[in-house]
Amino acid sequence: MYPYHNKIKQRIKNDELESYYFCDHYPSIGECLVLVFKTEPISRPIRPHRYHEYLQLLKHIEIKGTEEFMRERFEEFNNR
Repeated sequence: MYPYHNKIKQRIKNDELESYYFCDHYPSIGECLVLVFKTEPISRPIRPHRYHEYLQLLKHIEIKGTEEFMRERFEEFNNR
């Protein structure tokens, strides 16, 4: 079995996390916390019953705000 949450938490500790956001309609899941990473796989959804684990981790790290992150990604896309 793939250790989904263990891998994600290790990636967070390795400073691979770029941003995160809450989503109400993630495909095939619905409500979730989406973690956005610098490397593949880029996005990892977290279901609500696991929020407490991740919010504890996220409050101790500094990452760019979602708005700034999206602006940078948009500029990168336009400069290609």
